[in-house]
This record gives sequence, C-alpha cells and structure tokens, in this order.
Amino acid sequence: EVQLVESGGGLVQAGGSLRLSCAASGFTFDDYAIGWFRQAPGKEREGVSCISSSDGSTYYADSVKGRFTISSDNAKNTVYLQMNSLKPEDTAVYYCAAQPSWYPFESHEYDYWGQGTQVTVSS
Repeated sequence: EVQLVESGGGLVQAGGSLRLSCAASGFTFDDYAIGWFRQAPGKEREGVSCISSSDGSTYYADSVKGRFTISSDNAKNTVYLQMNSLKPEDTAVYYCAAQPSWYPFESHEYDYWGQGTQVTVSS
C-alpha cells in the first residue's frame, strides 16, 4: 500500500520556523520526485518545492526561495521541508506528493498524495 504521511505542521508566529516531514512507503522512493504543495482557504493549490530522489535536484516557488529548504533522506524514504522566516501568507494545508517524472509543479503528474498537515502563521 502506497502511503505518504506528512507531519510537523502547527501554529507558529511570523518569523518563526517549522520543519515538515513526508514519510513515504509502498513504492520505490529513489525513482520518484517528491513535491510539496499548499492550499490556503479559498485559494487554489500551489506548488511550493520539489526534490528529485534520484539526483537531488530541487525546485522552489519564487515566494519561498531563500526561506524554505527541501531535503531528502533516501535511507529513511523521507523528504523534509524546512520553513524559516514564516509569514502569515504561508498559512495553508501542506501536502506532499510523489511523481515518477520531473514536472515539479504540474499537480496532474503526481501519482500519490498525502493527507496534508496544517501550517498556521500568526501575525
């Protein structure tokens, strides 16, 4: 059974940090790219960051460049999203997803999705 399980969300003040984790199982992790998406109330889902498990390539949305860092621990089949200097506009449900290709923010390219974790940044 394929599973992507996000964790690490919570409530933080503006300027603070959180680290999200995405634990994957049930598929060959090294063959997939893992992406992070987020969806705020009343807004469309948007891509945040993506990492290739095979070669470590990364990709970031302009809105998070310099503040968020994506990394992968292939031994643990886990991807992390370190989020620093958080802003109220980062408030959203964050989802991780897996795709066998490299189309970082093309959500239809992703085969598997997690259930999401809430991130709330207070001002």
